[in-house]
Amino acid sequence: MRLGLALGYWGRGPSPGHVPLAQEAERLGYDSVWTAESWGSDAFTPLTWIAAHTSRVRLGTAVAQMAARSPTTTAMHALTLDHLSGGRMMLGLGLSGPQVVEGWYGRPFPASPLTATREYVDVLRQVLRREAPVELAGRFHSHPYRGPDATGLGKHLKPITHPLRPDLPILLGAEGPKNVAQTIRIADGWLPLYWSPTRPEVYGPALAELPEGFLVAPMAQARVCDDVAEGLLPVKAMLGFYIGGMGHAARNFHADLMARMGFEAEARRIQELFLSGRREEAVLAVPDAFADEISLVGPRERIAQRLESWRKGPVTDLLVLSPDPHTLRVLAELNS
Repeated sequence: MRLGLALGYWGRGPSPGHVPLAQEAERLGYDSVWTAESWGSDAFTPLTWIAAHTSRVRLGTAVAQMAARSPTTTAMHALTLDHLSGGRMMLGLGLSGPQVVEGWYGRPFPASPLTATREYVDVLRQVLRREAPVELAGRFHSHPYRGPDATGLGKHLKPITHPLRPDLPILLGAEGPKNVAQTIRIADGWLPLYWSPTRPEVYGPALAELPEGFLVAPMAQARVCDDVAEGLLPVKAMLGFYIGGMGHAARNFHADLMARMGFEAEARRIQELFLSGRREEAVLAVPDAFADEISLVGPRERIAQRLESWRKGPVTDLLVLSPDPHTLRVLAELNS
């Protein structure tokens, strides 16, 4: 199991610690560094900056949002950064949810998310292979554009720049069993949300037969500390925000996943508290058991014991979310 460093996205402004943290992770032998985006900083620019200040570590987006860019635009970002980094780029994508897609990007959330994702990946593959001009008569992504307001002048094109790697890895963030099954069919890897080493069945039967070389790269908050309850507070704060606020009360993929993992009543209570403005209570309502199950928190010996369960499953890459160099070093030592 390889280790990756997950940096997430910016808050109010750029973090001055991200580049030194990425350099430390590279020095410690981490395999990859990952950036993200929601509705603030983008995923590709910070990753490019990190690429310029590192030499070996692989670079991934976890995740770049599909609604933010057309698939050809995303392919341009990926092939450009792959060239500039010497072939270190991994493209992680996510569909997000209706609240972000329609509220922030001003686009309709696709009526058929599976079809939209499949078409998006199809276009990416065509661009990266550069075997012929991109062509797809898709429901959501057509090339050339064939909508009712089309001029009819659209030209079949392939990228001017020759991609460095036609097989640049594409990973997808997926939550529901059908989405996970499709991800295994069409992508090179999967970015699970809230991975529990003891509940792989939550994601469906497709995990039983993974293709050779397929990446399973969950993100987990980690903290080496003496007080487990205190160490779980940042995990609970993240869960409170995502389960309570990253989606509508009637449609929240994060809350639905928590419910499938056996915490349905708690998930609905977190939503209720968060959406009524009682955010601190929502965070405190996150069960310690759930937060602990999807993270690596506590003394070194405890983390070492729990890390074994992560190694025994299908996980190929553990993406560690921690701003603490000591925690990164301990995990590197334990995983060596």
